[in-house]
Amino acid sequence: MLIESRPATDPEVAALVTAEQRELGATGAPREDLQYLAVVVAGRAVACGGLRDLADGVGELSGMYVRPAFRGRGIGRQLLAALEELAFRQGHSLLCLETGTYQAVAISLYRSGGYEPVPAYREQTGGPNRVCLAKRLPVAA
Repeated sequence: MLIESRPATDPEVAALVTAEQRELGATGAPREDLQYLAVVVAGRAVACGGLRDLADGVGELSGMYVRPAFRGRGIGRQLLAALEELAFRQGHSLLCLETGTYQAVAISLYRSGGYEPVPAYREQTGGPNRVCLAKRLPVAA
């Protein structure tokens, strides 16, 4: 397994984002404002997630997705750790994310990784089916 940076224009990232959106009952494309990491197994991207800057020292995780055939293998946890490392290297001390209340497995992953519930952190977040979570990252010495 390899975790590597991929541009939003990468066809495999686009396919993963499309699959994620389809699973959520939405439509969407890779976002140019996200820096994507892809998990590659046997030469094929099977998971991805994105990071973007929200404010000075604050980053947002978005679009984490693992293909169904690869779930339950710890790939999501490793991808989350890699995104946190990327955020740390970019100087973020706080990571935020939002997900849906119906995504119990995702919420469990984030909570077990140290993410705690927070109020909606930007205008378009929140709503009756949204959960906002955040985690403080270690500060570089």
